[in-house]
This record gives sequence, C-alpha cells and structure tokens, in this order.
Amino acid sequence: MAKSTEYRQMSDEQLTLAQNEVVKNLFHLRFQSATDRLETPSEVLKAKRELARIKTIIRERELGKAQEQAAVPAAK
Repeated sequence: MAKSTEYRQMSDEQLTLAQNEVVKNLFHLRFQSATDRLETPSEVLKAKRELARIKTIIRERELGKAQEQAAVPAAK
C-alpha cells in the first residue's frame, strides 16, 4: 500500500495501472471473503480506502486540468 504522497508523484498512466491493480486485488479479496478463506477481513477495508485515495487524486488532476482550460480563454 502506498501513501497519498507517493500516488501524487506518479504519472497518470501509473495511477491508472495502480487503480486497476487495486480493483483486481479487491475482487480477489471479496471472492476469498465469500468463500470464507479470508484470513484478515480488514484487508478489504484497506483496499477500498486505497482505491478511494487513488480515485481522489485522479479526480483532483481532472479538476485541475479543467480549471487551467477555463482560465486560458479568460486571459486572452
């Protein structure tokens, strides 16, 4: 699990790959939970939080780009 500062240093492609990896891991954890093979139930919660962290950073970047694009025509 990476910290949010580590995620902020990643490029957009790296964030997307990390997001896909966490989603896949969360699927496996849910599958293990359904079949009663999950040793630590807190892993599901940790994976959900990590996914939320990644999605938040992606959304912040999208909003930042939208603000930059909105500010450019106003400057002309």
